[in-house]
Amino acid sequence: MHKKELNRLRVVLAEQKVTNKWLAEQIGKSQTTISRWSKNEMQPSIETLNYIASVLKIDIRDLLNPTLKKYE
Repeated sequence: MHKKELNRLRVVLAEQKVTNKWLAEQIGKSQTTISRWSKNEMQPSIETLNYIASVLKIDIRDLLNPTLKKYE
């Protein structure tokens, strides 16, 4: 079964040229937790996503994959 990706954390961290370690230090979580979020093994809460977005100075929507398909 194909695992559905729910967040874009890994992509955003790469775009901003920051590491899991840096983010972990900024938000008070372990590197392992950040890694598991980045691999979509587990998902952060919406409150944590909002905090991550504020730390990265981005819109929270940039951390999420769209779930609705646009129809023409």
